[in-house]
Amino acid sequence: MPQRFSVDRGVSVAYLALLLTACHGAPGAVVPAGAAPVSQAQVGQWVTSTVPRQNRLHRFKWLFQDERSSAGGRGSARVAPPDSLRFDVAGPFGSNPAAAAVIGDRPLWAEPPDAVKKLVPNYPLLWAMLGIARMPDAGAQLRGVTQGDVTAWQYADAADTVSYARTAGSRGKLVTEVRHAGKVVGRAETTLDSTGAPLTSRLIVPSVPAKLNLTFLSTSRADFAPDIWTDHKP
Repeated sequence: MPQRFSVDRGVSVAYLALLLTACHGAPGAVVPAGAAPVSQAQVGQWVTSTVPRQNRLHRFKWLFQDERSSAGGRGSARVAPPDSLRFDVAGPFGSNPAAAAVIGDRPLWAEPPDAVKKLVPNYPLLWAMLGIARMPDAGAQLRGVTQGDVTAWQYADAADTVSYARTAGSRGKLVTEVRHAGKVVGRAETTLDSTGAPLTSRLIVPSVPAKLNLTFLSTSRADFAPDIWTDHKP
């Protein structure tokens, strides 16, 4: 039977206030201070709930903005659970195409070589923009909490902290924050439909500063040819 961890009413009210702050102003904490240590098995259940059961093909519009310029276009992401991803993006009229195939947190290939880093600073954030959480590295300290429709959990090691908050329901949300040496690397907020498929996603990278917005046009079940993982062509 799945474990459930609750917090007292005072912590619950504070946590809801933090989530509201994150939606309407400066980002609040993703995981509340009252979260308790949890097991690898419990985290595995929470992560599995975000992973699609079948192959999915997402088509989306994207817009990247920093202080100097903005660029946008269309793209697609093909996800083969539990951990295989191929994405292809291009600007208007197919200009400046980029593509990559990813297994978990490592690229099989990327064209151009910096295709991922140009848009997303690390792989947990890339997966999060598709509504999917990643499992922790071995040895990470784990803590989490379930309160109402919100489940929040966190992985922490000597240098990095990855935090998730998943809101269930017909209009769900996955909030993901990655920190390195205490500084925010990026924060992604992805809205989800009742099946967990992404509807919109926004990534904020404060160090640049920059924003990447995805608006998903469709999500469908798909069968992928084996060569999509090795073929650099769209």
